[in-house]
Amino acid sequence: MRGSREMMVTGFTDEAASDIDGQIEICRSLGWKHIDLRTVDGTNITNLKDPDFDRVCEKLSDAGLKAVSFGSEIANWGRGIDAPFDRDLEEIERAIPRMRRLGVNMIRIMSYRTDGGALGEKPAEEREIIRRLREIVKRAEDGGVVCIHENCETWGGQSADHTRFLLEKIDSPAFRLVFDTGNPFVTVDRRGRQPYGYQDSLSFYHDVRDAVAYIHIKDGRMEGDEALYTFPGEGDGRIPELLAELYRDGYEAGVSIEPHVAVVFHDPSVTASEEYRREVFIRYAEKTDRLLKDAGYTPVS
Repeated sequence: MRGSREMMVTGFTDEAASDIDGQIEICRSLGWKHIDLRTVDGTNITNLKDPDFDRVCEKLSDAGLKAVSFGSEIANWGRGIDAPFDRDLEEIERAIPRMRRLGVNMIRIMSYRTDGGALGEKPAEEREIIRRLREIVKRAEDGGVVCIHENCETWGGQSADHTRFLLEKIDSPAFRLVFDTGNPFVTVDRRGRQPYGYQDSLSFYHDVRDAVAYIHIKDGRMEGDEALYTFPGEGDGRIPELLAELYRDGYEAGVSIEPHVAVVFHDPSVTASEEYRREVFIRYAEKTDRLLKDAGYTPVS
């Protein structure tokens, strides 16, 4: 048995329940003291009306739950580089005081929908992405919070080289990474020559490990052109190997589960009953705990 390094475990509880009461209940069932906030009743946490956000804050306080991150829609896969920039700026400005109120330091962002392309292939698009992200991150830095960029199917997730390019060009202590184990296997690696293959989760992590501030746990595999999401350790996300690497690297900043098994946040066609969503989320958390223990960690709430 390896050492007893602790690892905080939480998750995007909107995959278990839509309303805040249900999300709090799932945390209680798992013994969690932390929660990642993304949507409440289908509305992003940064876009809730003030009275609704006040209600969320009160309920979290009454439940003794601490929020870890905001899963914002800033520069996400639903927004192209030609979309109005004001929406992103308004969202980060609205998020900062809400994050301060809840004691949240990290806000998940992305880097705009893209039609693909190797690094340097579309210089005008790249310049505009960098310009926008610099402005977003500057406001976060001024507000005392950190933007964590996810390796998803937006521009910066097209390869580890794309991500490193963003880190180099933005160069701010308020710009770090959240590494999602389940995004590489569904994302083409746009490096080298075509035809491109899919990314490898462990290799991607190796290339960006020094900038990773948070981990999302997701797993699955491609079946033809479709992504099939699985429980952790059952897909191509290489989660057991990655957790072992994290342990060796001394990583202790926490993991957040994002199952996509019962429901997929960005695909409204995937639906399930509340009971099934809850059951899947609990099983997913339990399996994640077992994998963490196998890697040498002690899961904590």
